[in-house]
Amino acid sequence: MSCGEVEIREVTWLEAEDQLRLIRTQVFIVEQGVPEDMEWDGFDSEAVHLLAVLPDGTVAGTVRLLEDGHVGRMAVVNEWRNRGVGRALLATVLDIASKKGVHRIVLNAQTSALGFYEKVGFQRVGGEFLDAGIPHYRMIYRR
Repeated sequence: MSCGEVEIREVTWLEAEDQLRLIRTQVFIVEQGVPEDMEWDGFDSEAVHLLAVLPDGTVAGTVRLLEDGHVGRMAVVNEWRNRGVGRALLATVLDIASKKGVHRIVLNAQTSALGFYEKVGFQRVGGEFLDAGIPHYRMIYRR
């Protein structure tokens, strides 16, 4: 199955909490060892969330956008990585931010994902730092 068969849906925390928690628990807490209290930071209820949904209803990825233009919690289920799901999520979240009048997007990218974000136009700001024990860089995107 190609990424073209994945639908990107804008959802709220209230309507899709179970699906969002499933993906983020699998990717961040189980695979990457992020402590649960760091993952569930209290900002989800006010964020715009996107879900990548397969034709059979299975969820493949997610990302969120905070009102201040901070993009975060980008997670793609392992078997769907490197198949365009992340690109589709990122393109959609950038489009939503633009429509909301947010033209300066900030995110904290895992060092291993720098190339992914740089291809879209994000630029590194500052040096490497640890977040939940994982190396990151702050990145900015301006429209």
